[in-house]
Amino acid sequence: MAPGGAGAGCCSAALLLLPPLLAMASAGLSGYFGTKSRYEEVNPHLVRDPLSLGPAAAGSRLPDACVPLQLRALLRHGTRYPTAGQIRRLGELHARLRRRPAAAAACPAAADLAAWQMWYEETLDGRLAPQGWRDMEHLARRLAARFPALFAARRRLVLASSSKHRCLQSGAAFRRGLGPSLSLGGDETEVAVNDSLMRFFDHCAKFVALVEENDAAMCQVDAFKEGPEMRKVLEKVASALCLPVEELNADIVQVAFLTCSYELAIKNVTSPWCSLFSEEDAKVLEYLNDLKQYWKRGYGYDINSRSSCILFQDIFQHLDKAVEESKSSKPISSPLIVQVGHAETLQPLLALMGFFKDDEPLKANNYVRQTHRKFRSGRIVPYAANLVFVLYHCDQVKTSKEEYQVQMLLNEKLMSFHHSNEAISTYADLKDYYKDILENCHFKEECELPKINITAIDEL
Repeated sequence: MAPGGAGAGCCSAALLLLPPLLAMASAGLSGYFGTKSRYEEVNPHLVRDPLSLGPAAAGSRLPDACVPLQLRALLRHGTRYPTAGQIRRLGELHARLRRRPAAAAACPAAADLAAWQMWYEETLDGRLAPQGWRDMEHLARRLAARFPALFAARRRLVLASSSKHRCLQSGAAFRRGLGPSLSLGGDETEVAVNDSLMRFFDHCAKFVALVEENDAAMCQVDAFKEGPEMRKVLEKVASALCLPVEELNADIVQVAFLTCSYELAIKNVTSPWCSLFSEEDAKVLEYLNDLKQYWKRGYGYDINSRSSCILFQDIFQHLDKAVEESKSSKPISSPLIVQVGHAETLQPLLALMGFFKDDEPLKANNYVRQTHRKFRSGRIVPYAANLVFVLYHCDQVKTSKEEYQVQMLLNEKLMSFHHSNEAISTYADLKDYYKDILENCHFKEECELPKINITAIDEL
């Protein structure tokens, strides 16, 4: 059985506060950094004022007769440093440029990069950057300003996180942004670790074997790396660095491009690494990133999204409990539930719900046709990305609405529900629309590894 419906037989039968001027300096590239994008790329008003709720916030309010009962927020960690592997590859490329001083006169870009200070150390290994702390603190303050009744003093906050250091620190930063007035209910210093929900993909044997650790699953990504669009970028970068094109490959060029993104996100500077790329180059490299996200975390294979149903069901179990408590006139036991995970946590969940799905799958050979694709990871899961469910109780006498209503926000912007094309849904209608997932997606059965030979692409 294939992990997904879209084009599994892809390659062969083989193995499958920011100063505005600085922010503008990389404007030509910054919209194409994929999952390494700043949160400000999806909310540009935050460049001017990191606590602004933005122009869309006012239009999202429900009537006063609707009172929020529960907020469930799923957050991606804030801005982070590169991983040890990325830092190692960057160090190797930088050292290669430093060994070629003769090229300095003919290649000013190479000379500038050779003189650039390699300040990243492998010990940083994906840890939360100072900007990441600010991302989370500011997000907490904005959510509290938008939903003051839920974040009022003495309300209980349930705060959980992936076990990764950057997520734990993001949780702590979010908590700090709220100030001392809220209660965590129990231990005030701990952010609870919950990898079964925040890193469900690690616990899904079928996903790990057939996608995560199966090179064949990324054949579209590999094909694009060898395709004409990437070849053109490689030749341009090789020329700028006075290096034989044979000494470069897509992975090395991507490291250089991502260094441009890291310097902007972490230090808010335009790095000399950015000079190697034009906006058209950036679009190609964004597509390479999006291809990987699509086939590894999105619609490429069914198991990518199906593995997230354990988290999806947990969301509705807590919403159900809040509805039951409200109907019984009891206090809501968990008015605020905030969980910190990864892009890999949010992207499969959004795919499970059917958001950002294009008419045709992203493939190595349809780059031009996908120019206006919905699936752009930098717009969906930048640093500090957040998916928020808000449950309301509405007074039916004062409004014509059903008693329980739900809104969903992605990166603080209201999303329209598929079943209604509206930004508000009755809770009953929402549950009915996702009835099959809620009742028939069983994590253990979905993730059980089939007893097959997994070396054949047709069995993916």
